[in-house]
Amino acid sequence: MHSSLFRSRFFFALAAAFCATLFPVSSHAADAAAAPVTPAVAPVADGVESSVVKIFTTTRYPDVFKPWTKSAPQEISGTGVIIEGHHILTNAHMVLYGSQIQVQANQSGEKVSATVEAVAPGIDLALLKVDDATFFDGHPALPRAAKLPDNKDSVLVYGYPTGGNNLSITKGIVSRIEFASYNNFTDGLRIQIDAAINPGNSGGPAVVDNKMIGLAFSKLGGADNIGYIIPDEEIDLFLNGIKDGEYAGKPTMFDELQTMENPELRPFLKIDKSVHGIIVNDPFGKDANYPLKKWDIITKIGDTAVDDEGMINYGNNLRLEFQYLIQNIAKDGKVPLTIVRNGKEMNVQLPVMPDRPLLIPALSGKYPSYYIFGPMVFTTATAEFVQEIGGSRSSTMNYLSFIGSPLVTRRGDPPAFPGEELVVVSSPLFSHKLVLGYEKEPVSWVVKSVNDIPIKNLNQLVQVLNDSKDEFLKFTFDGLGLETFVFPRQAMKDSTDDILSDNDIRAQGSPDVMEALKKGK
Repeated sequence: MHSSLFRSRFFFALAAAFCATLFPVSSHAADAAAAPVTPAVAPVADGVESSVVKIFTTTRYPDVFKPWTKSAPQEISGTGVIIEGHHILTNAHMVLYGSQIQVQANQSGEKVSATVEAVAPGIDLALLKVDDATFFDGHPALPRAAKLPDNKDSVLVYGYPTGGNNLSITKGIVSRIEFASYNNFTDGLRIQIDAAINPGNSGGPAVVDNKMIGLAFSKLGGADNIGYIIPDEEIDLFLNGIKDGEYAGKPTMFDELQTMENPELRPFLKIDKSVHGIIVNDPFGKDANYPLKKWDIITKIGDTAVDDEGMINYGNNLRLEFQYLIQNIAKDGKVPLTIVRNGKEMNVQLPVMPDRPLLIPALSGKYPSYYIFGPMVFTTATAEFVQEIGGSRSSTMNYLSFIGSPLVTRRGDPPAFPGEELVVVSSPLFSHKLVLGYEKEPVSWVVKSVNDIPIKNLNQLVQVLNDSKDEFLKFTFDGLGLETFVFPRQAMKDSTDDILSDNDIRAQGSPDVMEALKKGK
């Protein structure tokens, strides 16, 4: 391990998060590629097959550039496993944006409708319930292991990968266990196995000694025979987290850290060789009362020593990032740390939270908010919107960088004040006489002000547009060299219904925006 593992987690986690959300089959597909194991080679655990189900999902992903609609339906399939409480466990990416979900038991010709009871996109887990309780007759819950497996343990992976319709059973060994990034700034334990992971086996159980050790969920792109399992410990945290309602997430610290491996850091920090730990490079909290400061050295988490690479020794000869212990010892939103500051040791209570506040957040399974007024469509900037620009419209991203758009300059920032959002024009202007003479399409432009009123968020923009009594509406945008759009206010308002009708758009705004507008009046 080296210091690059502690560089800004934002940019690493962001790219992984959006690929998982938008392209679940290709980015988080799971199956072992080895040939099916025969009983003579690796005996199949009695009853495991009856606990494994195939999942069929019809998905309607968001269309971030046309937020009033959804992308065309896509059919995907994967795997799930029956667990205690008459529930089915699978990966979140298998069911996010699912308009219809069905499950089919092994050796059955019947598909049963299912719904999502809880979902955690960050750790890629989802819990399903079926409409017909008799589905579980003859299909028991699969027992789960009480502890992590050991390296070199033989593991069987069950699922429905592409290439066939019947249940596939493949074999591998546990290669390593580590604490690593999942999605949306979520870190967790991860088991690596030496069997490749392919589309269709997402959500299938991995079994050691007749007990499930976790779910298959991803593979290392560009590498052979490196697949990943979400272990039972992470599954238990998810299941315990939803007992009182909606899953809130895992406690996490968002401070930027760097290792203390460079020998010149010790004389710079005025510490001797007896001090070991990880350096705080950029504290997450900026106020004076925040417990961590730049150049603090975290030497212990709880009672466990942290080494110069930010690692701890844990359990069965495991060496993990020290942040792993946060999910085990955090209490009331805080975790105890021992630090060295200016050569003096002290104890602090670090606040931890499940979500990193971001000005440009991920949708995390929701559809984008929007509002149509005259020929313009406004939406809130999301991580998926920016990701799509960077992927399919890379020239637009280069242009946004050149003009200094906040979509680029503030991509990793937290909100500057409560409720701050970036409001962008999501789509080309609708065809209408009002737009004649404007040379540039304002797609992805960030709205700076309307009639010189600074725009703070989408709901405020909507209120400004509807409360205005001015003859004209003047839209200015944040960036160099962007046109200012001016429209007659009443004509813009009067054109809205015709534009909606001409373009077969059912609603002027998303339900949340229309509800806020109603309350605002």
